[in-house]
Amino acid sequence: MEELLQVANLVANKLNSRFEGDPEKLRMLQGLKVQEEAGELAQAIIGALGLNPNKGHSHTWDHVRAEACDTALTALVTLCMLGGDPEWFLTEHLSTIRTKAEGWEATA
Repeated sequence: MEELLQVANLVANKLNSRFEGDPEKLRMLQGLKVQEEAGELAQAIIGALGLNPNKGHSHTWDHVRAEACDTALTALVTLCMLGGDPEWFLTEHLSTIRTKAEGWEATA
């Protein structure tokens, strides 16, 4: 987890240093980048399942895994760009999710 957040912070810092406009605009654009990556993930899943009649099986499940990683990293970069302590926030949020998930009933 530590290395993942280090890479996300590195990317966030590089993007922040290259952007000369309003920081709020950069945060908005980064949020849109998460959506773009999620779209690429969806496209890869459709391709892996062969559900696009024009393209057939255009992706493998390794492509899907790579797109999932890109989407997750892009979301973490966004978290890092929002300031504060992203590691603390992520840890706290994961704890909340874990508590909820542990309460879910198994389905048959």
